[in-house]
Amino acid sequence: MENIFIVGCGYIGSRVSRLERLEGSRVAAMVRSESSVDLLEQEGIKVFMGDLDDAASLNGLPLEKALVYYFAPPPSEGVVDLRMDRFLSSIDPSSLPGRVVLISTTGVYGNCGGDWVTEGRPAAPEADRAKRRLSAETILRSWGEANSIPVIMLRVPGIYGPGKLPEKRLREGLPVLREEDSPFSNRVHADDLARACVAAARRGEGGGIYNISDGHPTTMTNYFYKVADHLGLPRPPAISLDEARRQLSAGMLSYLAESKRLDNRKMREELGVEPLYPDLDSGLPSCLYK
Repeated sequence: MENIFIVGCGYIGSRVSRLERLEGSRVAAMVRSESSVDLLEQEGIKVFMGDLDDAASLNGLPLEKALVYYFAPPPSEGVVDLRMDRFLSSIDPSSLPGRVVLISTTGVYGNCGGDWVTEGRPAAPEADRAKRRLSAETILRSWGEANSIPVIMLRVPGIYGPGKLPEKRLREGLPVLREEDSPFSNRVHADDLARACVAAARRGEGGGIYNISDGHPTTMTNYFYKVADHLGLPRPPAISLDEARRQLSAGMLSYLAESKRLDNRKMREELGVEPLYPDLDSGLPSCLYK
């Protein structure tokens, strides 16, 4: 029976927890919000309160020889993930975990001009949010090497699933780029991501990086259109790039500035993960049921 510890047990962490418990593992998790405690305990998870922005709250976590899933987001500002640094600094050298799986982002590749991207492409993040993720990767990799602990990093694009669709944006009628101006974007269904996490923990190579996606990128505009169609909502209005620069938020523009198509062969061949939902047409119907 394996001991599992999940740092940040939310939307994906709860799915990973269910898969691990089906494997017979004991699962514990660290959360920051009191509201999460009762729900997780009802699922059979032992919960520890901790705040990655407060080093003193991280002492005494049961990490010795555990498989650690690190799903917590970086801070909302800056280019360094101080949360990762605090977490690793809090670990007693006499109680080291056995292995760590990190969810990172494909944003670390930056804008690839629509190219197909493998794990061998050098990281070149442009947005600060992606620089923070690369910082987390770098800090964790160095710590793993120094302590001889296998670290596996999963680079993940947009996650969708039940309760995680851009319904609010569509209902508000916010515009999207014209199809011909829209960048390529990539996605993975939440259930497939959870399966990939568990597979990486069992079969991932220490120090390995894996692109996790459904393998069928589309334009971002196509994504919004397909979600609208499945929800029975009007398709959003399409505008030019110049209009988008005037109307859309800085956050959305940062996503529109990056175009890439993810190659997921390493995920399929080394981790043995074939997506249950290999494209939006197969995945979106499952999202209509909570």
